[in-house]
Amino acid sequence: MRFKYLLVEGFKNLFKNKKATMISLVTMICAMFIFGTCFTVGQNVKDILKQIKEAQGMEVFIEKEATEEEMEKLGQEIRALDGVNSVVFKSRQEAINSFVESMKEYKEILEGYKDEETNPLRASYVVTLTELEKAKDVESTIEKLDNVANITSSNVTIEVLIKVANGIQIAIAVFFALLLVILITIISNTIKLTVHARRREISIMKYVGATNNFIRWPFVIEGMLIGLIAAIITLLIVGALYDIVVMKIQEAHVLQMMAISLLQFSEVVQSITIVYAILGIGVGILGSTISMKKYLEV
Repeated sequence: MRFKYLLVEGFKNLFKNKKATMISLVTMICAMFIFGTCFTVGQNVKDILKQIKEAQGMEVFIEKEATEEEMEKLGQEIRALDGVNSVVFKSRQEAINSFVESMKEYKEILEGYKDEETNPLRASYVVTLTELEKAKDVESTIEKLDNVANITSSNVTIEVLIKVANGIQIAIAVFFALLLVILITIISNTIKLTVHARRREISIMKYVGATNNFIRWPFVIEGMLIGLIAAIITLLIVGALYDIVVMKIQEAHVLQMMAISLLQFSEVVQSITIVYAILGIGVGILGSTISMKKYLEV
């Protein structure tokens, strides 16, 4: 019965100062929309970073004079290195076929290079790594092995991308903290208006023996309700816009050319829902507690 009373009072508080509640709700939706946008960007940056690390590796080209036994030995030596995830052999024929296929406009001209004698390409090992951070050490070790002609990799480019991605994640974390402060301030000020309007009622309740918790909880529930309503509305908006933006990016085929894909909203909806729920409830409780402190002091 007591919980029901507190819940009803919390709902009533929402409508006792409609203008302040509406302003607070709209402001929270805007702030949480920015929060949600940053969160989805952060999740995609994290996932793209993971894709880059998993796909990143190097191609080790073998000397043309190397025998099959020497090539096999080289493959075994590379596989034994710390930090190597997989080693796939690419023959000279596979290399030229792949090259001709990628240069379709010159296919007829390049067909003549598919013979064993005219094929200018080398056999190679395509090496992927367990950790990108070990790329330099692995590359320098492979260079010292017998029958290695040269190695191609894009470690410098990938390292730059990782630094940029890490920078984005740090910036988003700082932005999150600022938004959190803004949201708590918004809720706190909204509750203050309601509390101020009912200060005489609160004084009477304290006079007749009502506990601080009994007085506080309707306002805490009010803050939680504002936070949750804002979270639900924002989640629907972010979900709808996210799918549209991802579809437009996919239609541009820019990321596909780099073999990178974006997360679907269904893949982030669970985590963003949890974040929004915690954010809405947590901000509501903190904001209400802060705004009530002055009025409940003995």
